[in-house]
Amino acid sequence: MLNTAVVTGGSKGIGLSIVENLLSNGWNVVSASRTSTELPKSANNDNFLHIEGDVRNSNFHEKLAKSAIDKFSSLNAYVNNAGFSEWRSLEMIDDVFLNQIFETNIFSYFYGCKAASKYIKTGSIVNISSIAGKRGSINNSAYVATKFGVEGLTQSLAKELGTKQIRVNAICPVLIETPGLISALSGDSSPNLEKNSKEFFKEFAKTQSALNRLPTLQEVSDLCFYLLSDQASGITGQSINVDCGVLPG
Repeated sequence: MLNTAVVTGGSKGIGLSIVENLLSNGWNVVSASRTSTELPKSANNDNFLHIEGDVRNSNFHEKLAKSAIDKFSSLNAYVNNAGFSEWRSLEMIDDVFLNQIFETNIFSYFYGCKAASKYIKTGSIVNISSIAGKRGSINNSAYVATKFGVEGLTQSLAKELGTKQIRVNAICPVLIETPGLISALSGDSSPNLEKNSKEFFKEFAKTQSALNRLPTLQEVSDLCFYLLSDQASGITGQSINVDCGVLPG
């Protein structure tokens, strides 16, 4: 029987890269997002299922887990990836924004982990976090707070779910050129003062990265695949940077 994974936010960016990586390595995948998506590479009706819905709804995660078992007869992994990023100064943060970013970036991860723990017999959860979960940055307090929350959730559930043979890890990328990040960088409070994302990424890599470059989507999805695989059977409770040396340690 093939392994099966649920990936939230699987229609674009990091999520889509993870979906394609899993499919190309012979996994079945249930992808979730708010909108419909084209069939990913290596996908067909036998190994792929996409479900539209809102990850902020706890029942939606239950639906994803049950759908994986109904279609593929197993659930071995759950990747919480769906996220929301926007730089805002403290005085511009209101209840609507705060609810949106916390419900998307941290509440949905709780719901995903809860559904996964109910249906996975032996397997792995990967939470896509950020190096923003390890250091603060200006005009980014709400996003940073949610990602610090993901780090705590990951460490706590690694202890709690370890007795069920479920490993829980997090991946912490630095800036990855995705549609969501480019949109966030267009905001007035973002560090992209010139509103030129290409030049911003180039300058950030030059001044902040040990390797003088930023990581790729493939590098993030490769680490995710590794953490979901049996090769990482001794790794749990970790939050691993994929940042080309921006934040060593």
